[in-house]
Amino acid sequence: MKDKYLLKKDITFLNHGSFGACPKPVFKDYQRWQTLLEEQPVQFMAHDIYKYLQQARDILGSFVGCKGEDLFFVPNPTTAINTVIRSLNLDPGFEVLSSDHEYGSLIRAWEWFSKEKGYSFVQKNLPVPMTTHQDFVDNFWKGVTKRTKIIFLSHITSSTSLIFPIQEICKRARTEGIITIIDGAHVPGHINLNIETMDSDIYTGACHKWLSAPKGSTFLYVKRELQEIISPLIVSWGNEVDPSPIQFINENQYQGTRDPSAFLAVPAAIKFQHDNDWESVQLRCRNLTRQTRDHLYMMIETEPICPNTEEWLAQMASIEIPVNDTISFKNRLLSDYNIEIPIFEWKDRNLLRLSFNAYNDEKDADRLIDAIKELL
Repeated sequence: MKDKYLLKKDITFLNHGSFGACPKPVFKDYQRWQTLLEEQPVQFMAHDIYKYLQQARDILGSFVGCKGEDLFFVPNPTTAINTVIRSLNLDPGFEVLSSDHEYGSLIRAWEWFSKEKGYSFVQKNLPVPMTTHQDFVDNFWKGVTKRTKIIFLSHITSSTSLIFPIQEICKRARTEGIITIIDGAHVPGHINLNIETMDSDIYTGACHKWLSAPKGSTFLYVKRELQEIISPLIVSWGNEVDPSPIQFINENQYQGTRDPSAFLAVPAAIKFQHDNDWESVQLRCRNLTRQTRDHLYMMIETEPICPNTEEWLAQMASIEIPVNDTISFKNRLLSDYNIEIPIFEWKDRNLLRLSFNAYNDEKDADRLIDAIKELL
């Protein structure tokens, strides 16, 4: 399927997890929206945009398992979580419980505002290797105290590529009256998602990663009961220009003039997956991920950070590699072998994160295995 993407043919692209890769039909739809905007900017931005956004929200809501009126578009998960954090009124002494597997910029955001608001941001140590999801829940819950008011967790972690048992965490938090805020940046289009069944209070998911929508398309979902506490990150015209009868929508979805084309192309990304039998694509890529992971572990003999099962892994896996200079190693893979793949430090470990999507095949996996064999 590589011909359906805009990726350079001479690059073995094994880093879909960072920014995604937009298929040609989706990118064409993205440009169609941009053209439509420029043909009559005033009509588009002052009138038509609200109808178009509602249509896109409704289609996306059906895809991720919630109502379209319970989410709005933002450029990225960082914007979404900052919107939420700024809206929270946590008394000094309360705790936000998280893990030591979370995305760096969001850790920084929580810590930044904890100094201003006086709450404590607690990162529960969740050591690897992981065992089972039940052990994970039991271990994580040991971090809950009487002061815990919010749980913030990734659904799929960025550094360690692990699928966390979020539904079990949300269910337990509900019984304790703890608000759950979930970073699902890597989830839409990657694994099945039904937000209402999961019953999280707040959920953000990037559409430009595994759903392969244009860059800068993400959603923020908020459960109906909590929507009134969400303040817009940028105060703009609100219901003075937005005809939506729902304050949660009209205060948040218009935040000044910006190109909404990436948001409006999200339905095209959903259609692309539907038209290309995406369940088969996902199954092939999940199998390729686990097979490649096994090959690499046999070769480099470091300890796996989790069992090689679908409980923990989908189309992305992180592997500890015995290198001292991660930047140099990454650059060698790109310059000498034309392989684009991230390598980074996490808790004194050097991790290589591989990810496979529709445009990858066994030859790409073999190139990576052969290159690492030569370099190590």
